Amino acid sequence: MPRPLLLAVDADPESLSRIEAHLQRRFGADFRVRGEQTGAAALAQLEAARDRGDPVATVLAEQWLPDLPGAELLGRVRTMHPDARRALLVPWGAWSDRPTAEAILRAMAMGDINYYVLKPWSELDELFNRTVGEFVHEWSRTVVSALREVIVVAERRAARAHGIRNLLTRNGIPHAFLERGTAAANTALGKIGMLHPDTPSGPVVVWMPALGGKVLLDPSDAEICEAWGIRTELPDEERDFDVLVVGAGPAGLAASVYASSEGLRILTVERESLGGQAGSSSLIRNYLGFSRGLSGAELAQRGYQQAWVFGAHFLLTREVTRVNPFDGRFLAHISDVGEVTAKTVVLATGVAYRRLGIPEIERLTGAGVYYGASVSEAQALGGLQVAVLGGGNSAAQAVLHLARYAAGVRLIVWSKSLGEGMSQYLVDEIESNPGIIVELDSEVVGGGGEAWLQEIVLRRRSTGDQKTVAADALFIMIGAEPHTSWLPPEVVRDERGFVLAGSDVVASGDWPLERAPFPYETSLPGFFAVGDVRSSSVKRVASAVGEGSVVVSQLHQYLAAQRAKAPAGGP
Repeated sequence: MPRPLLLAVDADPESLSRIEAHLQRRFGADFRVRGEQTGAAALAQLEAARDRGDPVATVLAEQWLPDLPGAELLGRVRTMHPDARRALLVPWGAWSDRPTAEAILRAMAMGDINYYVLKPWSELDELFNRTVGEFVHEWSRTVVSALREVIVVAERRAARAHGIRNLLTRNGIPHAFLERGTAAANTALGKIGMLHPDTPSGPVVVWMPALGGKVLLDPSDAEICEAWGIRTELPDEERDFDVLVVGAGPAGLAASVYASSEGLRILTVERESLGGQAGSSSLIRNYLGFSRGLSGAELAQRGYQQAWVFGAHFLLTREVTRVNPFDGRFLAHISDVGEVTAKTVVLATGVAYRRLGIPEIERLTGAGVYYGASVSEAQALGGLQVAVLGGGNSAAQAVLHLARYAAGVRLIVWSKSLGEGMSQYLVDEIESNPGIIVELDSEVVGGGGEAWLQEIVLRRRSTGDQKTVAADALFIMIGAEPHTSWLPPEVVRDERGFVLAGSDVVASGDWPLERAPFPYETSLPGFFAVGDVRSSSVKRVASAVGEGSVVVSQLHQYLAAQRAKAPAGGP
């Protein structure tokens, strides 16, 4: 692959020279560093790279170029090189300049830039180097290459390939997807001795060059996790814990981090992927401390690594199917693992998207129809027509991510206003993106295709008018339902299945003890519920993380009370 381009655009020759020198010293061995003084010259470089198929990693541009505003230039980069990171170059102190500040805020709101970068002011400016380095790292995670840590080779529209890519993406495993029959796929298969030119189809191949060249054929999720080194089994001697955390979304990960950091023995079980529903978000920009934003998968991976370093135990692709009080503890059964015991339980299973329930749509699940954002599909949808059904923040983030690759993206919203269900910064960015068609007051009532989705039928709710539109993919993100039917009868739920906790349990009349329940304690003492699965919770990532961290102090109080009640010499 040709060396990726790092392009800087600044009308000031002295400033541009300093920027080029920094980039050359830090990145010159692996990247092609180029500086231009005008927008026109920069566009010529970018168009030439596009025509040759050369990768562009990062473009930095001064806002006040003589011929073209930097934000407008970077907006064009978004369509020419959708994976490239884009940032405005800002002099130190310019944050007090109102026109510059307004340009940054407007460009961020419209999605034209990822962030801004302060220009290097000295010959050795490590802040500049670090910021650009972070951009380069983010870009490197998106690169489609014939040699990555994990390579998936499959037919473009193989349903199982979608599931595998989704698993890898949401668990933070760097990988590339190569379509069977392409030159890159043939090269990869040739290296592992599996190239058969006369056979255009075959099993999904998962090759792990970074792990000694392991090769898996049509593997299960558990087999992939085990091959990568993520535990899916427990030895017999590790079956008793202080806390069983059910679910590894933001709430469950936060509980795992804080509980394990405070010395509690933790087992966290996740039936699908790290991050839960939030793990599929392509970009979360309103999470405290991450001003440029981060993906749900990255947030989940960071939480997992933190908890692991503190000694938490994880089981992925496994499901807790039963939990019952037993001899002062809880006895839980985990699919394909068996039984474990725990002194306390933290339920953090979140919610799942409600099914659409249209037979001709449901039969194409995994074949153009997806529940959740499934951002791993974005690059495979280049040049195709895509629809997203949903009106929340996750749907908005999915639309903006897909718009970078697809020929056209249609957002279908039940309500009559985008602002009813999503944050304003997302509304602004969607409304400013010409590649996104918004269908308000609408719903999907039909659709279909042969082996793959080809079209969907929309109905305007207020008038009943219907129309059929082309769609190669439909991402469904409507409503939310808790998965709580498996819980023991002692855990009381509301009419929608969400778990009651704290004062809600008292109000229901189902609290069995004289003491008051802890704020996140359910009607079953020692059994806690946090995050989206809890009735009346705020459905936001930050809220889930907050509840997951706060519940740990309640676990300590409960465990201390249990120890105080235990007879001398008892367990």
